Amino acid sequence: MGAEFIALPECATSLHENSTITKKLAKPELKNFSLQTLMALAKNNAVYILIGSLPIKLKNKITNRSFLIGPNGKVLCKYDKIHLYDVNLPNGEIYRESDTYSSGNKAVIGEIKENKLKIGMTICYDLRFPNLYQDLAKNGAEIITVPSAFSNVTGPHHWHTLLKARAIETGSFIIAPAQSGKHQCGRISFGHSLIISPWGKILSDAKKKEGLIYTRINLQEVTLARQAIPNIFSKKTYSTNI
Repeated sequence: MGAEFIALPECATSLHENSTITKKLAKPELKNFSLQTLMALAKNNAVYILIGSLPIKLKNKITNRSFLIGPNGKVLCKYDKIHLYDVNLPNGEIYRESDTYSSGNKAVIGEIKENKLKIGMTICYDLRFPNLYQDLAKNGAEIITVPSAFSNVTGPHHWHTLLKARAIETGSFIIAPAQSGKHQCGRISFGHSLIISPWGKILSDAKKKEGLIYTRINLQEVTLARQAIPNIFSKKTYSTNI
Protein backbone atom coordinates (compact mmCIF):
# COMPACT_ATOMS: atom_id res chain seq x y z
CA MET A 1 0.00 0.00 0.00
CA GLY A 2 2.94 2.36 0.54
CA ALA A 3 1.47 3.91 3.68
CA GLU A 4 3.36 6.86 5.16
CA PHE A 5 1.10 7.38 8.19
CA ILE A 6 -0.50 4.57 10.23
CA ALA A 7 -3.08 5.25 12.95
CA LEU A 8 -4.11 2.83 15.70
CA PRO A 9 -7.19 3.05 17.99
CA GLU A 10 -7.57 4.08 21.61
CA CYS A 11 -6.22 1.46 24.05
CA ALA A 12 -4.28 0.17 21.06
CA THR A 13 -2.76 -2.91 22.69
CA SER A 14 -5.00 -3.63 25.69
CA LEU A 15 -8.51 -2.77 26.89
CA HIS A 16 -9.94 -3.63 30.30
CA GLU A 17 -13.06 -2.47 32.10
CA ASN A 18 -11.55 -3.38 35.46
CA SER A 19 -9.55 -0.34 36.60
CA THR A 20 -7.47 -2.48 38.94
CA ILE A 21 -6.16 -4.52 36.00
CA THR A 22 -5.49 -1.42 33.92
CA LYS A 23 -3.53 0.21 36.74
CA LYS A 24 -1.57 -2.98 37.35
CA LEU A 25 -0.55 -3.31 33.70
CA ALA A 26 0.32 0.37 33.22
CA LYS A 27 4.05 1.08 32.92
CA PRO A 28 6.14 4.25 32.55
CA GLU A 29 7.10 5.09 28.98
CA LEU A 30 10.62 3.65 29.21
CA LYS A 31 9.26 0.34 30.49
CA ASN A 32 6.17 0.17 28.28
CA PHE A 33 6.65 -2.79 25.96
CA SER A 34 3.95 -1.69 23.49
CA LEU A 35 5.43 1.77 23.12
CA GLN A 36 8.98 0.51 22.66
CA THR A 37 7.82 -2.11 20.12
CA LEU A 38 5.86 0.39 18.05
CA MET A 39 8.75 2.86 18.11
CA ALA A 40 10.96 0.13 16.67
CA LEU A 41 8.35 -0.73 14.01
CA ALA A 42 8.11 2.91 12.95
CA LYS A 43 11.88 3.10 12.54
CA ASN A 44 12.23 -0.25 10.77
CA ASN A 45 9.52 0.68 8.26
CA ALA A 46 10.30 4.42 8.05
CA VAL A 47 6.67 5.41 8.72
CA TYR A 48 4.78 7.68 11.05
CA ILE A 49 2.65 5.83 13.60
CA LEU A 50 -0.11 7.33 15.68
CA ILE A 51 -0.60 5.15 18.76
CA GLY A 52 -4.21 5.90 19.63
CA SER A 53 -3.51 5.55 23.33
CA LEU A 54 -1.71 3.51 25.96
CA PRO A 55 -2.15 3.53 29.76
CA ILE A 56 1.00 5.28 30.98
CA LYS A 57 2.05 5.23 34.61
CA LEU A 58 3.22 8.50 36.08
CA LYS A 59 4.44 9.03 39.67
CA ASN A 60 1.20 8.34 41.50
CA LYS A 61 -1.39 8.15 38.72
CA ILE A 62 -1.90 6.89 35.16
CA THR A 63 -2.94 8.77 32.07
CA ASN A 64 -4.59 7.77 28.78
CA ARG A 65 -1.84 8.95 26.41
CA SER A 66 -1.64 9.12 22.62
CA PHE A 67 1.75 9.15 20.85
CA LEU A 68 2.88 10.36 17.43
CA ILE A 69 5.99 8.40 16.44
CA GLY A 70 8.28 9.55 13.64
CA PRO A 71 10.01 7.39 10.99
CA ASN A 72 13.20 7.68 13.04
CA GLY A 73 11.45 5.76 15.83
CA LYS A 74 11.30 8.71 18.21
CA VAL A 75 8.26 10.20 19.93
CA LEU A 76 7.45 13.47 18.18
CA CYS A 77 4.68 14.46 20.55
CA LYS A 78 2.16 13.01 22.99
CA TYR A 79 -1.29 13.93 24.18
CA ASP A 80 -3.10 13.05 27.42
CA LYS A 81 -6.86 12.65 27.02
CA ILE A 82 -8.55 15.76 28.40
CA HIS A 83 -12.21 14.70 28.55
CA LEU A 84 -12.68 11.48 30.51
CA TYR A 85 -15.62 9.21 29.80
CA ASP A 86 -17.80 9.62 32.90
CA VAL A 87 -21.35 8.87 31.72
CA ASN A 88 -24.64 7.20 32.60
CA LEU A 89 -26.04 5.64 29.43
CA PRO A 90 -29.79 5.17 28.80
CA ASN A 91 -29.48 1.36 28.97
CA GLY A 92 -28.14 1.55 32.52
CA GLU A 93 -24.45 1.19 31.71
CA ILE A 94 -22.22 3.43 33.83
CA TYR A 95 -18.67 4.37 32.93
CA ARG A 96 -16.23 6.25 35.14
CA GLU A 97 -12.97 6.64 33.26
CA SER A 98 -11.83 9.03 35.98
CA ASP A 99 -11.68 6.06 38.37
CA THR A 100 -8.76 4.80 36.28
CA TYR A 101 -7.12 7.79 34.65
CA SER A 102 -6.14 11.36 35.43
CA SER A 103 -7.11 13.82 32.71
CA GLY A 104 -4.76 15.88 30.62
CA ASN A 105 -5.01 19.66 30.47
CA LYS A 106 -3.27 20.65 27.25
CA ALA A 107 -4.26 20.54 23.58
CA VAL A 108 -1.51 19.18 21.32
CA ILE A 109 -0.60 19.60 17.66
CA GLY A 110 2.12 17.42 16.19
CA GLU A 111 4.09 18.55 13.16
CA ILE A 112 5.52 16.51 10.31
CA LYS A 113 8.38 18.80 9.34
CA GLU A 114 9.04 17.43 5.84
CA ASN A 115 5.85 19.04 4.52
CA LYS A 116 4.93 21.21 7.52
CA LEU A 117 1.80 19.10 8.06
CA LYS A 118 0.10 19.72 11.40
CA ILE A 119 -1.85 16.97 13.16
CA GLY A 120 -4.24 17.74 16.01
CA MET A 121 -4.46 14.94 18.57
CA THR A 122 -7.64 13.95 20.42
CA ILE A 123 -9.03 10.74 21.93
CA CYS A 124 -12.56 9.29 21.77
CA TYR A 125 -14.82 11.20 24.23
CA ASP A 126 -13.04 14.44 23.28
CA LEU A 127 -15.19 14.18 20.15
CA ARG A 128 -18.17 15.64 22.03
CA PHE A 129 -16.35 18.89 22.81
CA PRO A 130 -16.25 20.90 19.57
CA ASN A 131 -14.32 23.84 21.01
CA LEU A 132 -11.24 21.62 21.29
CA TYR A 133 -11.42 20.80 17.57
CA GLN A 134 -12.01 24.41 16.58
CA ASP A 135 -9.00 25.50 18.65
CA LEU A 136 -6.83 22.85 16.99
CA ALA A 137 -7.92 24.01 13.54
CA LYS A 138 -7.41 27.70 14.38
CA ASN A 139 -3.86 26.84 15.40
CA GLY A 140 -3.09 25.15 12.10
CA ALA A 141 -4.17 21.50 12.41
CA GLU A 142 -5.06 20.13 8.97
CA ILE A 143 -5.64 16.55 10.13
CA ILE A 144 -7.25 15.71 13.45
CA THR A 145 -6.97 12.19 14.85
CA VAL A 146 -9.75 10.64 16.94
CA PRO A 147 -8.58 7.15 18.05
CA SER A 148 -11.48 5.56 19.90
CA ALA A 149 -13.13 2.63 21.62
CA PHE A 150 -16.63 4.04 21.10
CA SER A 151 -19.62 2.59 22.90
CA ASN A 152 -21.87 0.26 20.93
CA VAL A 153 -24.84 1.96 22.63
CA THR A 154 -24.13 5.51 21.44
CA GLY A 155 -22.14 4.60 18.33
CA PRO A 156 -25.07 3.81 16.00
CA HIS A 157 -26.63 7.19 16.78
CA HIS A 158 -23.68 9.55 17.28
CA TRP A 159 -20.36 8.31 15.85
CA HIS A 160 -20.70 9.15 12.15
CA THR A 161 -22.66 12.34 12.84
CA LEU A 162 -20.18 13.77 15.33
CA LEU A 163 -17.12 12.93 13.25
CA LYS A 164 -18.62 14.45 10.10
CA ALA A 165 -19.57 17.55 12.08
CA ARG A 166 -16.04 17.96 13.44
CA ALA A 167 -14.63 17.62 9.90
CA ILE A 168 -17.08 20.11 8.39
CA GLU A 169 -16.90 22.76 11.09
CA THR A 170 -13.07 22.76 11.16
CA GLY A 171 -12.37 22.10 7.48
CA SER A 172 -10.03 19.30 8.52
CA PHE A 173 -9.42 15.70 7.59
CA ILE A 174 -10.57 13.43 10.40
CA ILE A 175 -8.80 10.12 10.94
CA ALA A 176 -10.67 7.98 13.48
CA PRO A 177 -9.28 4.46 14.03
CA ALA A 178 -11.67 2.58 16.30
CA GLN A 179 -11.89 -0.60 18.33
CA SER A 180 -14.47 -3.08 17.02
CA GLY A 181 -16.40 -6.09 18.29
CA LYS A 182 -16.52 -7.92 21.60
CA HIS A 183 -13.48 -7.73 23.85
CA GLN A 184 -12.20 -10.34 26.26
CA CYS A 185 -13.52 -8.25 29.17
CA GLY A 186 -17.04 -8.44 27.72
CA ARG A 187 -17.23 -4.88 26.45
CA ILE A 188 -18.49 -4.31 22.90
CA SER A 189 -17.04 -1.50 20.80
CA PHE A 190 -18.89 0.05 17.86
CA GLY A 191 -16.14 -0.19 15.25
CA HIS A 192 -16.49 1.84 12.04
CA SER A 193 -12.99 3.25 11.73
CA LEU A 194 -13.43 6.30 9.50
CA ILE A 195 -11.48 8.70 7.32
CA ILE A 196 -13.46 11.86 6.51
CA SER A 197 -12.66 14.75 4.19
CA PRO A 198 -12.81 18.45 5.18
CA TRP A 199 -16.09 18.65 3.26
CA GLY A 200 -17.60 15.90 5.42
CA LYS A 201 -17.35 13.09 2.87
CA ILE A 202 -16.62 9.64 4.28
CA LEU A 203 -13.60 8.46 2.30
CA SER A 204 -13.32 5.07 3.99
CA ASP A 205 -15.38 3.14 6.56
CA ALA A 206 -14.24 -0.17 8.08
CA LYS A 207 -17.80 -0.84 9.31
CA LYS A 208 -17.86 -3.71 11.79
CA LYS A 209 -14.90 -5.50 10.27
CA GLU A 210 -11.44 -6.02 11.71
CA GLY A 211 -8.71 -4.93 9.37
CA LEU A 212 -7.31 -1.91 7.57
CA ILE A 213 -8.75 1.08 5.77
CA TYR A 214 -6.72 3.58 3.80
CA THR A 215 -6.92 6.51 1.42
CA ARG A 216 -4.74 9.16 -0.17
CA ILE A 217 -5.07 12.62 1.34
CA ASN A 218 -4.79 15.83 -0.66
CA LEU A 219 -4.16 18.68 1.79
CA GLN A 220 -5.31 21.21 -0.81
CA GLU A 221 -8.83 20.12 0.17
CA VAL A 222 -8.27 21.71 3.59
CA THR A 223 -7.39 25.04 1.99
CA LEU A 224 -10.37 24.90 -0.36
CA ALA A 225 -12.84 23.99 2.39
CA ARG A 226 -11.64 26.77 4.70
CA GLN A 227 -11.65 29.35 1.91
CA ALA A 228 -15.18 28.36 0.92
CA ILE A 229 -16.56 28.46 4.48
CA PRO A 230 -14.19 30.45 6.74
CA ASN A 231 -16.24 29.91 9.91
CA ILE A 232 -13.39 28.97 12.26
CA PHE A 233 -11.65 32.28 11.62
CA SER A 234 -14.68 34.42 12.45
CA LYS A 235 -14.08 36.95 15.24
CA LYS A 236 -17.76 37.70 15.79
CA THR A 237 -18.87 37.80 19.44
CA TYR A 238 -22.35 37.32 20.83
CA SER A 239 -24.38 38.81 23.63
CA THR A 240 -25.11 36.53 26.57
CA ASN A 241 -28.23 38.47 27.61
CA ILE A 242 -30.78 35.85 26.60
